[in-house]
Amino acid sequence: MRLETERLVLRMPRLEDADDLLEAVADPEVMRWIGGEPGDRAATVETIERWLARWHEDGIGHFTVERKEDGKAIGRVGFLVWDTATWVPCSCAEAGDRAQTELGWTLARAHWGHGYATEAARAARDWGYRERGISRLISLIVPHNVRSIRVAEKLGAVPEQTIETRHGPTVVWVHPR
Repeated sequence: MRLETERLVLRMPRLEDADDLLEAVADPEVMRWIGGEPGDRAATVETIERWLARWHEDGIGHFTVERKEDGKAIGRVGFLVWDTATWVPCSCAEAGDRAQTELGWTLARAHWGHGYATEAARAARDWGYRERGISRLISLIVPHNVRSIRVAEKLGAVPEQTIETRHGPTVVWVHPR
């Protein structure tokens, strides 16, 4: 699985990505926006293993985002399935007809503000709709995450409702087809 944009490669995650992706996983400022605690290299490997398991189970998941210019993994973009009854991440099989697919993005802080998140998310969104037949994509964004709100707006997403997750109030943004 591989997608290319002008500046990026979106590809299946590999355990070898851990050293590069640790830059994001270990950063408290990055992790606060995705509801996690900063982690070490072992936590980064566990995260990659979880992404790979979702690909295996659901046929969708997170791509590693790599810069073409140097091959450095700078973050992830891709899909996560939520159970809308509980707003907890799960597999499609576990959620059944309550499954909702999220398009999400997380980059190491050094790569914020360069348009990479929008570029990668647009490619993943278009691929998900076109190649995977996803009928609806959302992004869950906490109301004060101004950077992610800007990415969602650039992608043409619109806020639909506010829900309660384990991280507090979260806005459901719906992406156009």
